[in-house]
Amino acid sequence: MDFVLTLHSHLPWVLNHGRWPHGSDWLSEAALDTYLPLLETLRALERDQIPAPVTIGFTPVLANQLASPVFVEEFEAFLAQRLEACDQAAADAAGAEPHLVPLVRFWQERFGRLRDLFRSTGRDLVAAFRELESRGTIEIIGSAATHGFLPLLARDESIRLQLAVGVAEHRRLFGRYPSGCWLPECAYRPRGPWAPWPTAPKAGVRRGIEEHLTDAGVKFFFVDAHLAAAGRPLGVYGDPLTGPREATEDPELGMLHALRSPYRAYRISPTRGANAVAAYVRDPRASMQVWSRHHGYPGSGEYLEFHKIRWPGGLKLWRVTGDGVDLGAKQPYDPGAARAHARGHAQHFATLLGRIAEGSSPGPDGVIAAPFDTELFGHWWFEGPDFLGDVYRALPRQDHVRAVTGSRHLADHPARVAIRLPEGTWGANGDYSMWIGPETAWTWERIWPLEEQFWDRAPDALAEPAAAPVLAQAARSLLLTQSSDWQFIISTGAVADYAVRRFTQHCVETEKLLAALTPGSGTSLEEGQTLAASLDRRDHLFPDILPAVAAALNGSRSLALG
Repeated sequence: MDFVLTLHSHLPWVLNHGRWPHGSDWLSEAALDTYLPLLETLRALERDQIPAPVTIGFTPVLANQLASPVFVEEFEAFLAQRLEACDQAAADAAGAEPHLVPLVRFWQERFGRLRDLFRSTGRDLVAAFRELESRGTIEIIGSAATHGFLPLLARDESIRLQLAVGVAEHRRLFGRYPSGCWLPECAYRPRGPWAPWPTAPKAGVRRGIEEHLTDAGVKFFFVDAHLAAAGRPLGVYGDPLTGPREATEDPELGMLHALRSPYRAYRISPTRGANAVAAYVRDPRASMQVWSRHHGYPGSGEYLEFHKIRWPGGLKLWRVTGDGVDLGAKQPYDPGAARAHARGHAQHFATLLGRIAEGSSPGPDGVIAAPFDTELFGHWWFEGPDFLGDVYRALPRQDHVRAVTGSRHLADHPARVAIRLPEGTWGANGDYSMWIGPETAWTWERIWPLEEQFWDRAPDALAEPAAAPVLAQAARSLLLTQSSDWQFIISTGAVADYAVRRFTQHCVETEKLLAALTPGSGTSLEEGQTLAASLDRRDHLFPDILPAVAAALNGSRSLALG
């Protein structure tokens, strides 16, 4: 039975929008905690000739940031600050808490080692992962440009633009077309009437998301188990929201069907033949074991405590200790004990995969799909990258499990069973409620008119050379407003003011740029050119966006730009 581990890497655009806590430090933390340790792990496995065919995605907005000279400068400054904090912490602890000095030295050695690794890549993380793929070690998949929540976009042109930019940027940065696509938030909508909210624009029957993926040349994507009627949604933190379900009613087919196996990739109707798009189903058992904050590995008492931090400097020196233990009672972290614990959990996980493979009955085309946010490994769960490495070291002892990439499995076992999917996500409740509801509907009531204005103005602006830079920046600004992060942050209640400010800022800027493209608006084209130049310096991403705008306007068949 095949095992497809998939990591989804994403952060919204934060460069040139401050440093701490939600500016460039957010990105630098992800690089230091997750992307560099993951690269270190994959290189070690490759050196030891242990196959680790991870399927990993980098959203175009994240990849653009990692490839930016601004990120290099910010990351070097961030590393210098962390190393300076180690020096200060060591001096402070030597007198008051000498037992913490070895921990401080642990961090000092780690930061220095990861800085050396970063510099050894030419300070280019995108190139480092691209080289791993070129050697056949991993597969890199794509995503929508700014992680826009595709099912809620009002215009099909907007969906096409998100995907067209995603394909073009993946090809520019990683050197090839992506075979797979991570749908932002695993959000899917089938063909049918569109009325997501009472104030949404009127629309008739709209195309399904898989039809747009077909046009973009995508071969596979991922859905949560409940969309394939293979289980119930796991929710934001990986715990089942309700008890198991044995059957589900499909109102479109007018029938009751048995629980489908999550251990198969399905062809998503209405796609056919060589262009058929397949959906991998998130396995609830494997996912919960790693993802769950209550039942999963990361909650173990030996692991590094995420929430207790030494200030100034941001060092973490304590362990989880136990479930419900107050922060003040946390015990010092023991890196050696935690490392051994991760190795044991990896062996347990590999054994679990073996049991799933032996106990399930999907036939010769069986597959265990385990998708996760990349940032879980290292950032939220410090020992996560070591765990992943140890899983791949343990898997050869499981006779019934073969680790493969998403493309490899489908090349060997094309998806032949066709199903229809309902709408849904991998978020809380398995529906759209984290992204549209009473607290967030106002964001869509701003996005939807911007979509209409942009696509109304785009044809004339494309034909006028002087308008090109304004249209290009308007497209970038529109895409930035569409990032699903803003609604998610508002819904969780954490730093909602930041999300509101960033979202509103991009909306206002898009409106000003579109006004400059609208005759009689009171804003001249020259004013728009000045604003576009200023915004391009701040939000410098997707450098050649206009071909994607033209492709989105011209229709489905031109999305796979080439």
